[in-house]
Amino acid sequence: MAEGGVPRGRPLSIPVVDARRLSAASGPDAASDGIRFTALPPLSLYVHLPWCLRKCPYCDFNSHEWKAPDGQALPEGELLQALRADLEAALPRVWGRRVSSVFIGGGTPSLFSPDAIGRLLEDIRARLPLNPGCEITLEANPGTFERERFRAFRAAGVTRLSIGVQSFDDAALAALGRVHDAAQARAAVEEAAQSFDTFNIDLMYALPGQDLGSLRRDLDTALALAPPHLSVYHLTMEPNTRFALHPPAGLPDDDLASDMLDLITETTAEAGLARYEVSAYARAGHRCQHNLNYWQFGDYLGIGPGAHGKISLPDRVLRTTCWREPARYIAEALQGRALSGERELAAQDLPFEFMLNALRLKDGVPTSWFSERCGLPRRWIEPAVLQAQRQGLLEPGLIELRPTERGFDFLNDLQALFLPPGAPG
Repeated sequence: MAEGGVPRGRPLSIPVVDARRLSAASGPDAASDGIRFTALPPLSLYVHLPWCLRKCPYCDFNSHEWKAPDGQALPEGELLQALRADLEAALPRVWGRRVSSVFIGGGTPSLFSPDAIGRLLEDIRARLPLNPGCEITLEANPGTFERERFRAFRAAGVTRLSIGVQSFDDAALAALGRVHDAAQARAAVEEAAQSFDTFNIDLMYALPGQDLGSLRRDLDTALALAPPHLSVYHLTMEPNTRFALHPPAGLPDDDLASDMLDLITETTAEAGLARYEVSAYARAGHRCQHNLNYWQFGDYLGIGPGAHGKISLPDRVLRTTCWREPARYIAEALQGRALSGERELAAQDLPFEFMLNALRLKDGVPTSWFSERCGLPRRWIEPAVLQAQRQGLLEPGLIELRPTERGFDFLNDLQALFLPPGAPG
């Protein structure tokens, strides 16, 4: 599990809801409304570096263990060349648009040398205009930590580090198949705090054998390190993972997992980290701008093996997917064919896709953003908004779309009200 996981390609899961759904469209002419943007959404860049030291049993991201034949070094140069070709092929679709954030995810990007990350960022800056103060995040694994390495990433141009700790308990780390131990995790976070003004710690809960006491110890250790940002994820058995085939023993039941989430929210608030998204807690001024762009239904260009993208054009919205397997991606990208797939989103699907993201934010979004980010009239969502308000899931009024406390607790039910007619529910 990792902080910037959205564009790596997990299919949308359709929530099950018992409440009667209303069509997201309203009025007899709604179906004839085409997508029309008066201004395009903000744009981010996601870069996927696919290799890791070991595939974790819970991970369903496009990550590949690096098994070097005869001690062969990681093929940094080949991938960088392919990423340049991938980016150059994508430029016509985003020409002239400025980039608000860059996220380098994986895999384990910190396996790459600081020099390679520096060259990657130089390549990006040479081809895309970055906003002043552009947030540039790199995911790091404590198992790849070496003293001064994080400082070198900062010197290469990275402005924010996201550290995949998952737990500070050695037994839990072993159960999760992590390659680092608790001491390495603490050392990595301490080094990050010395090198970066802002950084994130990834933690997981509802782990095998975990109870409230062990979770509290994990939280106390993490918060004692004073992270500006904390991402906390429920361990889930994702399809096509080793845990899905062989679930670990001792997983907490739903009631205990719910108590754990309450404990996380209470403890982080006491430490000065506000919950601003379903899984994210931050001090003032340290919210992740890249992830906010996802939740606010901005655009993102995805490059690298298995990377997904969402690009708005004046009259349509495209989803793109790159080839997954690293060797094939490199070969295809060098021939100008990095994309393995592309599809245009139907207008009727946009209300649900927008709400699937925007309603994850505790403070919600302005209602006007639906038209700005989807290119559709507001009447496409008004019946479902009114239904959600009657059910106590959305705050009253049409100025903003903000979940109530009940709506945040029953987020799947709230989001499902915006499913297109005929979708499974």
